[in-house]
Amino acid sequence: MDDDNNRSLDLKEFLKGLNDYGILMEKQEAISLFQQFDRDGSGSIDFDEFLFTLRPAMSKARKEVVLQAFRKLDKTGDGVITIEDLQGVYNAKYHPKYQNGEWTEDQVFRKFLDSFDSPYEKDGKVTKEEFFNYYCGVSASIDSDVYFILMMKNAWKL
Repeated sequence: MDDDNNRSLDLKEFLKGLNDYGILMEKQEAISLFQQFDRDGSGSIDFDEFLFTLRPAMSKARKEVVLQAFRKLDKTGDGVITIEDLQGVYNAKYHPKYQNGEWTEDQVFRKFLDSFDSPYEKDGKVTKEEFFNYYCGVSASIDSDVYFILMMKNAWKL
């Protein structure tokens, strides 16, 4: 479908792909569907937008355990996880790049935050929405609520 190999789909590629795969719908309906996938309104659908739109919602139990983990990290309770919040919760001194002198403690924290941060805006701050989006992606690959909750509890010592 990605005819120009730019790792995203514009409307023309999207419409052609629907046709190529035998998905027949009115043009306006297809445009509306494209707009649902194009979450940032850029006029193209990247892989993250595609996955985000397709993945199922988390169950109430999963959302609760993700919220518990977020609250544990958000020491200030302001709804945003920052480097300051991580100090005392996450021990950077065990990170291999800290131990070999390649990174400072702040760099370890920043890299940690970047893994949860929006792919479009790595600002060193992780909002509740970004944290939930990250775990919604993880959740989509785990069938059992029990296993997901156990994984979260073990990972965050909840």
